[in-house]
Amino acid sequence: MTDESDEFETGASDAEETARPDADPRAAADEAAADEAAGDTEPADPATDSETAGAEPRDDAGADADAETATESEAGDAGADADDAVPEDVQKYARFKKVDGAQYDRVNDFLRERTYVTAREWAIARLCADFRTETGVEMTKIGNNLPELVPFMTDTYTPQAVNQARSAFRDKVRKSGATFLYGAMSGFFTAEELDEMMYEVTEIAKFLLEVEGVDLSVEEELEAEERISSVMREVREASTELRQEELSDEE
Repeated sequence: MTDESDEFETGASDAEETARPDADPRAAADEAAADEAAGDTEPADPATDSETAGAEPRDDAGADADAETATESEAGDAGADADDAVPEDVQKYARFKKVDGAQYDRVNDFLRERTYVTAREWAIARLCADFRTETGVEMTKIGNNLPELVPFMTDTYTPQAVNQARSAFRDKVRKSGATFLYGAMSGFFTAEELDEMMYEVTEIAKFLLEVEGVDLSVEEELEAEERISSVMREVREASTELRQEELSDEE
């Protein structure tokens, strides 16, 4: 395995994903609505002297203690409600833990240097594969719980945004495959160059799987490499036969 993992060692960060042009705008709208609601709340008027003149002496320490106890109780109830709101399968989701402290931009830069997909498309494509039922992909669950599922994602997404990211991933994989196979079949590369290229891209693919939490055994790695090599041999043989037929037709 290569030293690709060093690219992700960034430490914990609270940086938001708002710098991305494709971020869901709902978070900003919700924040603006919260600010507006806060501005509509009038502060309580202080008590006048006439209201407090006949009041009984107050134990401030006791009142503060009661207030603190009430606050802790409310916080505990809110935390319990939040845990209950997160589906059980989301709480147990264990992918992407190896990039727990990485920022979105860091992961995105790594991918864009080595693949055509973005960090958003990569993460959501994996989630769509994992949260698939007999009736389809649970896009609403994925979008609502995206920050809990993927450490470097900080915004929730609409089902439409989830579907758009999945479609973008599929399109890019299809175009990348067509580009690679054309290069392999066109005769631009020798067999040795193609073997070297396949080794490099296989290492990157294996690293991404490891980041997702997939532990490949040595046997599984060898089997996958053999399948790829077998396909590439068939591609080269078909390409050679095709070029020979074209030369024969020209003669």
